[in-house]
Amino acid sequence: MDHEPARPATLHDVAREAGVAVSTASRALSNPGRVSAGTRAHVLDVARRIGYRPNRLAQALPSGRTRMLALLVPDITNPHHFALIRGAEIQAAAAGYTLVLGDGQESPALEVGHADRLGSFVDGFVLISPRMDDSALRELRARHPVVLFNRTMAGVPSVVVDAVDAARQIVEHLHALGHRRLAYLGGPRTSWIDARRWQALEDQAARRGIAALRLGPFEPVLEAGAAAADAGLASGVGALVAFNDLLAIGVLQRLERRGVAVPGRISVVGADDIFGAAFCHPPLTTVASPAERAGRLLVDMLTGVADAAELVLPCPLVARESTGPAPG
Repeated sequence: MDHEPARPATLHDVAREAGVAVSTASRALSNPGRVSAGTRAHVLDVARRIGYRPNRLAQALPSGRTRMLALLVPDITNPHHFALIRGAEIQAAAAGYTLVLGDGQESPALEVGHADRLGSFVDGFVLISPRMDDSALRELRARHPVVLFNRTMAGVPSVVVDAVDAARQIVEHLHALGHRRLAYLGGPRTSWIDARRWQALEDQAARRGIAALRLGPFEPVLEAGAAAADAGLASGVGALVAFNDLLAIGVLQRLERRGVAVPGRISVVGADDIFGAAFCHPPLTTVASPAERAGRLLVDMLTGVADAAELVLPCPLVARESTGPAPG
């Protein structure tokens, strides 16, 4: 015989069991300074015993604050975002906030839709590499507190990776290996960090007499690696620098299927140092993104713990077997 689930305990149940008014029970649970220590302890003990759980949204009505934060990512399947989410979740929990996650699926429209739906019951937004345009971002910022990762806008706090220094490390590494021609396998047109990476790479290559060309855009996913690899090979360069590790690993897979030696015929570099970058074949040279630290900092900035307009985080080069001397 099926049984109906037990009804959750309510504030009225707590008050009845504790022998106090509902208003007294409410104050004991949410505003303890307005009741005696003995009354608070008694009400808390009753609430625990009967399994009462406060309604967060109902509690928020008088103050307008829910202690919930929204974190929107452009692609939840990208391993780079796992560490960002973990760092943000750890910091949010420590500050007494609950994190709500939304997946934009690389769609500016879907990202804006998530923001519209979540805006009525969160206290602010952490936007990871947002794809929405500047106008939509300004509208969101006018209504809610917002912090950004790998995107900047005047008046909006942000955390960004040091694309210029990352490009310098990549170019110096390839130059030392004798490479004089490289191609950048670009990411989405809507990605702010993609434009920054290409500009920095182009500038650093020019300083060292390396010819650099841009190919793409390509989707920042494993499956796009085949087209990116074919385009890179057709360009005749000796080194490929991919927008992110997922694209780079897809490139390595395609090159292996085509029988192209890496790094003997061509070298490959990624970005982010995701889980798996060290285990692919060959292990991928990349620049490491401080993702978990960034997630923590973003929440601190949103909750007011950290007061900064823009933080720039270093991305050290991790040299592995996918890069080698330029072909003779």
